Amino acid sequence: MNIAASSPISAAPSRTWTYFGGEWREGNQPVLGVRSHGAWLGSVVFDGARAFEGVAPDLDKHLERVNRSAENMLLEPLVGVDRWRSLVEEGLSRFAPDAQLYIRPMYWAEQGLGGGVRFEPQSTNWCLTIYEAPMPAPRGGGVTLSPFRRPTLESAPVNAKASCLYANGARALIEAARRGFDNCLMLDALGNVAEFANSNAFLAREGAVFTPAPNGTFLDGVTRQRVIGLLRGAGVEVVETVLSYKDFLEADEIFSTGNFQKVAPMTRIDQRELEPGPFFKKARELYWDFAHGEGRKPTLAAAS
Repeated sequence: MNIAASSPISAAPSRTWTYFGGEWREGNQPVLGVRSHGAWLGSVVFDGARAFEGVAPDLDKHLERVNRSAENMLLEPLVGVDRWRSLVEEGLSRFAPDAQLYIRPMYWAEQGLGGGVRFEPQSTNWCLTIYEAPMPAPRGGGVTLSPFRRPTLESAPVNAKASCLYANGARALIEAARRGFDNCLMLDALGNVAEFANSNAFLAREGAVFTPAPNGTFLDGVTRQRVIGLLRGAGVEVVETVLSYKDFLEADEIFSTGNFQKVAPMTRIDQRELEPGPFFKKARELYWDFAHGEGRKPTLAAAS
């Protein structure tokens, strides 16, 4: 039975702490009202960093990006990176040193002008939530081609990590799960592969690694950039280029990068079985070495 299609709904959120309105609050506390523009009309941006095994790799890059996302969404980035980092340190101290955590800063608009679609940037609100989220094991999974596509900058805020973009990814995942797959590749408007529904895509073939070149239809992920740099630093040829679904069908191996799972293999595309290959294994090994070396953050001292 397909795991993605049959996983039970969690009875309650995992342990959570949120900084909102000048104080830390425990549990799944409400921060948006039914009249909040962000809840009603989708003016929410966020980012996600990870803390695990006493490290928080590329934390500052995620904190910088949430502010860029706010600017690109025409919200006001009210919290400086230093302030975000200080709050993260406070939040981490509320969990066990070995807790596996998701770190999510968020911005949204509270007010729509005249109660309508256009929001008031000066009404920007924000919070930081940190919660327990176990790192998924790199077990692999089956992928297929989604009928849904990634939008362009002219039609959606693809230059921001915006919540409104994830509804399309969610329906792509649901549609794929109904066909027995764990994930799916999504094309851009021109019919080229952009990414997986929830992460960046890589393939290996004939001794090199290939990944779609950023073209404005998907976020050039923090983990994506880090893995590319690590592989190139280790002497692996990584080519950013235009890729078709056929390229993935003919790949020797396929893997993904993303903040939540970091580096994960794909072990089936349509009906073709794949093995977690040497390039995936090298990428994951390099990333974990980075995370426990250069990726270690001094601000985690309070949590250890």
